[in-house]
Amino acid sequence: MSKKVLIVYAHPEPTSLTSQFVETAVQTLQEQGHEVMLSDLYGMDWKAVFDGRDFPDRANPERLSFIKESAHAYSTGRQTADVALEQQKLLAADAVILQFPLWWFSMPAILKGWVERVFAFGFAYGFKGEGNRYRYGDGILKGKRAMLSVAAGGPEKDYSPRGINGPLEQLLFPITHGILFYPGMDVLPTHAVYGTDRMTAADIDAAMAAWRLHLERLFEEEPIPFRHQNGGDYPDSHVLASDIAIGRTGLTAHIAESAAPL
Repeated sequence: MSKKVLIVYAHPEPTSLTSQFVETAVQTLQEQGHEVMLSDLYGMDWKAVFDGRDFPDRANPERLSFIKESAHAYSTGRQTADVALEQQKLLAADAVILQFPLWWFSMPAILKGWVERVFAFGFAYGFKGEGNRYRYGDGILKGKRAMLSVAAGGPEKDYSPRGINGPLEQLLFPITHGILFYPGMDVLPTHAVYGTDRMTAADIDAAMAAWRLHLERLFEEEPIPFRHQNGGDYPDSHVLASDIAIGRTGLTAHIAESAAPL
């Protein structure tokens, strides 16, 4: 069955490995019969800074409250056109892929700026005017799939369970759990490519083949089993119940025990 896939990507160089991965993704998904939507943030000259210019019709011109102004702009249909268009893409998509190089252990600033501006109050948080009721497994994007595709310059062993950089999925937890799962998306394990600064042509060909195979399972792969806020594990919607993840703390406590460790 044909699906709609949104690829949001961030790299300023059109010949970069990230850009090549995007091209491969578009071709592979279209060959499967899917419709692909693209948000090339550098190509769009995306405004990365979240500031008062995002609210041309302020509810309170005297003091800038991002939550209040975001809620006002979203609820009254007075958001800037670029933000509203990206929200429409998210709502139309069955799956979202964020494609980016790993810069200083996270996403490029332009992609973080896309999140900050597009994930408005009333849309990605504060859904239905219910505060924190619809988050972590619930929300406006519930039922959609999401995946990170990341290019890391360092070797894979640096991101291994005892690697000096820390396990990759733990480094990306603020994105997978805090940005994508928060408004309800089912988040798939990250697709990562390592040692990108030293890849040969043969290495790139192999990486592209593996990427194509991963994309073919985009709608079948099991998501990371993050614990749902409203699934019973968090009685007060804030802290894990005492009989859940006994003896575990930190990031991994918020993933079901049946899952492979981060």
